[in-house]
Amino acid sequence: MDDIKKMQELWQEMSSWMTTYMKSFYSPEEAQKAKSHLDIKNTGTIFFDDAQIVDGIVLKEKHTWKVTNNCERLAKHLGLNEHDKLLAKMIGLFHDVGRFRQFTIYRTFNDALSENHAKLGLSVIKDLSFMKKLSEDDLATLNFAIGNHNAKEIAPTDNKRFLSFAKLIRDADKIDIYRVLKPYLGPTDGTGCSPDFVELFVQGKQCDYTKMRTQDDRKLVRLMWVYDINYAWSLQQIINDNYIEEIIGNLPHDEAMMKGINRLREYMQKKLETPDIWEG
Repeated sequence: MDDIKKMQELWQEMSSWMTTYMKSFYSPEEAQKAKSHLDIKNTGTIFFDDAQIVDGIVLKEKHTWKVTNNCERLAKHLGLNEHDKLLAKMIGLFHDVGRFRQFTIYRTFNDALSENHAKLGLSVIKDLSFMKKLSEDDLATLNFAIGNHNAKEIAPTDNKRFLSFAKLIRDADKIDIYRVLKPYLGPTDGTGCSPDFVELFVQGKQCDYTKMRTQDDRKLVRLMWVYDINYAWSLQQIINDNYIEEIIGNLPHDEAMMKGINRLREYMQKKLETPDIWEG
């Protein structure tokens, strides 16, 4: 009971700090404050006006809370104990903490044009006093999960707890990213999909996001994400909001694409029938 009370108090301390931290970026003065913490050279930064800065910050602030909620819901579905439910929420809370400095400094959420936002986020929170209140194991788990939440693949590990929490945050994050990206995944502009991307889609594989060349490539990548969803519950949330079928409807339907779509639908049906098991 004492452990749960400590975790609950720590959650309140963390969420209070994060709320204040995110809102601090509403101020244009935060740009200079954030920049002073990093060695930024030749970034080609173009400073946006105050309204554009706030729009980007609000976008990630809303995403942060939705992913935190997704972590809590998924943790409950998986039957995690109270301690681990709170740890899952903490991971969700901080998973994108690096995005705020990233956008303030570089004016982009594109890691390839700036820096890895997961690593940047870990540097933001590593010296905060309340992080030292976590047990050594919980802190290592949080760091691993956040550090791998945006990776193409989770880094190899024999630690089942590390792996399970990394899977949880990756799913919770993707569920909301479909919502965030919906305005950008509309009808085809005629550019089509790159042949190598279509080939990977047909094979049910992931791709290198940095090689996206067309608007339709961006949409196809979101379909490939389905193969990286870890839990049936997570996939069901995405399906419930009709994101998959909307993307499919906004892609060109040639023979190769249809082959990939049919494979995807078969995979989703099997995935939904697979029981979710927590191994952490």
